[in-house]
Amino acid sequence: MHEGSRDLAAPGGEEVTTAETLGPTAAPRTGHRRRGLVYGAIGVAIFAGSLPATRAAVLGLDVFFVTACRAAIAGLLAGVLVLVTRQRLPNPREALALLIVAGGTVLGFPLLTALALKSVPAAHAIIFVGALPLATSGFALLQRGERPRAAFWPWAVGGSATVVLYALWHTRGGFATPDLLMLAAMLVCGLGYAEGSRIAKHIGSWQVICWALILSLPVSLPATLLLLPAAPGAVPPQSWIGLAYVTLFSMLIGFFFWYRGLAEGGVARVSQVQLFQPFLGFVFAALTLGEPISPDLPLVALIIVLCVAQARRHA
Repeated sequence: MHEGSRDLAAPGGEEVTTAETLGPTAAPRTGHRRRGLVYGAIGVAIFAGSLPATRAAVLGLDVFFVTACRAAIAGLLAGVLVLVTRQRLPNPREALALLIVAGGTVLGFPLLTALALKSVPAAHAIIFVGALPLATSGFALLQRGERPRAAFWPWAVGGSATVVLYALWHTRGGFATPDLLMLAAMLVCGLGYAEGSRIAKHIGSWQVICWALILSLPVSLPATLLLLPAAPGAVPPQSWIGLAYVTLFSMLIGFFFWYRGLAEGGVARVSQVQLFQPFLGFVFAALTLGEPISPDLPLVALIIVLCVAQARRHA
């Protein structure tokens, strides 16, 4: 295996900046910021289908099976990828960080969201994704990595608060158990994103999710085998399609773009692009599950766009 880890080549054969050229606390250069935003936006577009696909999956499959299976299959694919590309093994410190990533993004977020989506429509759960950029930025700050300017925080909080208030406005009876599960999912996912972006500067962006998936295999693979449906043929095709999406795109391919975007563009700046994810998710939910879109959504979208633009300017 190679001693050094190199990210997938960018278009035109350009190498990706890693820890050797960009230190953990260095400010991204303008070119990297722009490229990071592009990669982050692609990742967000892929992730936007995650909750609708999870909702489709859990309507016909066991919640714990969906969580384990998506991680196990993606983990096996990741194992093939790191072997073919001859990636070096993570050192102990990197492995510890990767376990945090695995706990947040491979197991924690999928399980918590699947439990919530068993009880509520995808359109309702999607709203809570608006709190994810704030959670990601907050954990990055706690990790003593990035230091956004003070003006960044009012806009970041404002964008997240807009989404949460929108959820409450359209929720009867206030927060319920699924809402608390979604909030917990945002916290563990934000931790996984922040830790993943930090370690991506050392081992490469796509390597982060691959190693996190591989480290999860001792849990995900046995659980998948134990929880296999007794009658797979009786499961609706829509559930299998949803499981396939979250396995290939949400659990693997989307992270190739997302962690590279965070590493190149900066966590605080690129994470704000996720405020657009709920609105893309509404489109997915409407097209795939037939869930209605609220008529006041365009106004909320405009407020979110303003918050994202200002947060980016001050990050």
